[in-house]
Amino acid sequence: MTKNEVLKSWVEQYSGPLLTRAVYLLSNRTEAEDMVQDVFLAAFSSYDSFEGKSQPLTWLNAILNRKAADFYRKKYKSEPRINLDHFFDETGSWKNNDVLNDWNVSDPESELLDNKDFNKMLEECLEDLPSRWKIPVKMYYLQEKKAPEVSQELQISATNLWKILQRSRMQLRECLDNNWFANL
Repeated sequence: MTKNEVLKSWVEQYSGPLLTRAVYLLSNRTEAEDMVQDVFLAAFSSYDSFEGKSQPLTWLNAILNRKAADFYRKKYKSEPRINLDHFFDETGSWKNNDVLNDWNVSDPESELLDNKDFNKMLEECLEDLPSRWKIPVKMYYLQEKKAPEVSQELQISATNLWKILQRSRMQLRECLDNNWFANL
């Protein structure tokens, strides 16, 4: 088969799985579709470097992961700074100490993680995070990447990563307090 025929068959076979993965990584279908197109363009350009030692989907996923890391790196670097006035006053003290209180849930893990409505609300709260926070949170908690790897991919310090994760957890907590636990 010629290069064009092989790549055409790859587009037909692997567009679906790549798009599913890209939507998961980017949380935006339009951006994910664009990225999958970029993956196939990159695969076409570097087809000669594909040695066939792995499955084509594995190779295409590796390209997708690099494209997603580049996307987040660029997006992370270009967005404006996050304002924390919502959580802290001018002296740096908590505006609302409720974020320090425990939730009153009898068995949070078994009940909440099995609850489809809770999971939907958690997803919505995640999507409401500023992308400067959402990106590291997804990489660290959902993709289960180690902190050094996340820091390296986003080109941020470990201290900055921990601050972002902490602030994200606070905002997620507030979102869940207001949209889930307040309604119990």
